[in-house]
Amino acid sequence: MGTNKINIAVFGGGCFWGVEEDFHHLDGILKTEVGYMGGDFKNPTYNAVCRGDTGHAEVVSITYDEKKLKYADLLNKFFEIHDPTQINMQGPDIGEQYRSVIFYTTDQQKKIAESKIKELDKSQKFKSKIATQVLKAKEFYRAEEYHQQYLHKKGLTSCRFISRM
Repeated sequence: MGTNKINIAVFGGGCFWGVEEDFHHLDGILKTEVGYMGGDFKNPTYNAVCRGDTGHAEVVSITYDEKKLKYADLLNKFFEIHDPTQINMQGPDIGEQYRSVIFYTTDQQKKIAESKIKELDKSQKFKSKIATQVLKAKEFYRAEEYHQQYLHKKGLTSCRFISRM
């Protein structure tokens, strides 16, 4: 009998709807959940996070099978789907909750993430230095149900078509 290699990765790269959709369909992904991490406020709500009252980032918690998908592959995808050089924003979304952040759950994830950032900076793939934070995972607060697989439920593949008024 084989050993399960189920792991969790947590990324924040702007609005969690789009980040979740970009990861949700990858082979080897067992589950995605959007939520909040990195703040000092217990049980944050979407409204409190959006107001900037909690210090949390919008994140996606990704449960994956490492036999099918490596952490390095997830990092590659993460750096493809957002601008890791922006501080506290992604596109039109501005605020600390939209920061680029990797929350590592193991020391190995931390090493791989830090190495990837050094590699990207050295390659000069981006015009500016990588601003992505690499932080130890804190408590994950699952976002309200209507946020889970939001774009999928709406039949969308991108946030570009959603007005946030």
